[in-house]
Amino acid sequence: MTISPNSFESQPETIEAVEKATLRMVAQALYDFSLEAEQIFKNEEDLVADMGEDITREALDRLGFSQIPIRLFGKIDFKKARYVFHPDYAIRQALFVDSKAEKIEGEATVTLQTSQTSMSIRQRRGGRVLEVPGKLPTVIDREGQAYLTSTIFVKYHYNPRTRGANQLINIVVAALPNGRLQEVYNPNERDTIWRAGRDAPSLGEEFRVRLHFGALKSKANWRVQTIKISPKMEFIWEGP
Repeated sequence: MTISPNSFESQPETIEAVEKATLRMVAQALYDFSLEAEQIFKNEEDLVADMGEDITREALDRLGFSQIPIRLFGKIDFKKARYVFHPDYAIRQALFVDSKAEKIEGEATVTLQTSQTSMSIRQRRGGRVLEVPGKLPTVIDREGQAYLTSTIFVKYHYNPRTRGANQLINIVVAALPNGRLQEVYNPNERDTIWRAGRDAPSLGEEFRVRLHFGALKSKANWRVQTIKISPKMEFIWEGP
């Protein structure tokens, strides 16, 4: 019934199609849940990072999808194996969705670790050319079956508490390309979607990098979607 994602190595357009459909699903789930998300940020006392994780999980659980009962591992909040159905094929997917929350001033980027990407990070930092491999495999093998790795980042931007309430401003949903699309999205340190991360190697901190939403959109406009909360606007898909 399903085809193996290992056959996609020479079919980058198929990976793009799967990732676009996945982003549509996650963005729709969060848009449908956006009124509840606004109230959660306004009324709950939890850390904003915890609120973001809870909102993403609740939104996706409410929407539902065709799950496969195996366990995935990794430093990402939401991990599910599932089927992706297309008129011409069906595949198994390892879906990873990570949630972040930050004040609105930080809306240009999202910070991630190498354990959260299957891409290599090619960039120039401190006058040096870096190529740091991602630790997620492009395809995950479980129990004799192959699963295409897809990573989505959800970023909640808010204004901090005024009159006792946080104000959720927008939700940015971004589809990070699978590592098999490396040469399209980050072929070298000059042509990059990355910015220097907030880590201090001198203190032994783990390498981090920031995905720049504008740089990713310049490659493929559809890969970054913004759900505006305040003022409330109808969500309109950007790009083809």
